Amino acid sequence: MRNGAVSLLATGDLILDEPEPDSFFEPSREVLRAADLVVGHVEVPFSTRVRHAPLVPPEARDPAKLVALKRANVAAASLAANHVYDAGAGGITDTLAGLRAQDIQPFGAGMTLDEARQPAILTRNGVRFGLLSYNCVGPKESWATASKAGGAYVHILTHYELDHAEPGGRPTTYVGADADSLLAMAEDIARLRERCDLLSVSFHKGTVHTPVKVLAYEKQVAHAAIDAGADLVLSHHAHILRGIEVYKGKPIYHGLGNFVTVTQALSTKGVSDPNAWALRRKQLFGFEPDPNTPEYPFHPESRLTLLARVTVDDRQTMRAGFVPCVINQRSQPEVVGHDDGGARVLDYVERITREAGLNADLAWQGDEVSIALD
Repeated sequence: MRNGAVSLLATGDLILDEPEPDSFFEPSREVLRAADLVVGHVEVPFSTRVRHAPLVPPEARDPAKLVALKRANVAAASLAANHVYDAGAGGITDTLAGLRAQDIQPFGAGMTLDEARQPAILTRNGVRFGLLSYNCVGPKESWATASKAGGAYVHILTHYELDHAEPGGRPTTYVGADADSLLAMAEDIARLRERCDLLSVSFHKGTVHTPVKVLAYEKQVAHAAIDAGADLVLSHHAHILRGIEVYKGKPIYHGLGNFVTVTQALSTKGVSDPNAWALRRKQLFGFEPDPNTPEYPFHPESRLTLLARVTVDDRQTMRAGFVPCVINQRSQPEVVGHDDGGARVLDYVERITREAGLNADLAWQGDEVSIALD
């Protein structure tokens, strides 16, 4: 039997590529610990095995660091992401084991595709939360198969069409989800729907480091998830906030941005020609990170972030909103209220929501922001 409201908090990307990762959670710890269920997104594998892509070095990926998530009250972690296979199958094995050793339920990755498509189901005060996770951005090496470890995925197709008589000219680009992938996701949701009260689907999607943009396929997969029975869509990958949408009375967070996301992967540390890399990084991503925080090498606007909050009450009604946060000069996400920085976060989210053509109606409710669902 339910006894009062039960709340879920969802974080943006989590990367712990710095010593003493506990310290980065200090300004948000009280809010995280007060939630009934905290769901995080673990962006990179936690394994010290040698095989790795250059994003995060093996010594920075010690599974022992995952205790910092446990101490921050994270109870479930989505894993379907472009970096999930950076340390190979062994890295996935170590990450799954490391999370489970901290009593954190992983979802979205496994030793086979069937395992990766399995949900996490957690019960809090009588409310059953069902969680699924899918990678929409590739690379294909990161996808699980019937006989290979990796992440669950929705296959996004890109088609270029030259619609005028000018060989070599600028084509029109069409992007959309493969029908079989959407059907497989819908089947996962349908199976889970009977086993939970609130069903959340997480997507790794979008264009990295780019403000505002929400592509048509992102809406397509989010709407398809809700049409299949999801109550909530959470999204990651861009490392910067995206706008919020309400579809059929359900909230879609098109990008939760960063949370504790500390890594020197995009900094000039260890680069043979820092000036050349700085220029290349700006050409690729269009921004220059703050040189005073090399462990936070992200878009300046990404310092405005949030924790998504969804609450289920006695009447099984869902309420949605967010806790405004600002990533401070110590690279820590800091919870901010209406009068101490929160207004700047809300103004930003309202702007990027409007500029992306999304429809969420946002309003203050105390020191948090509510989303109108009707």
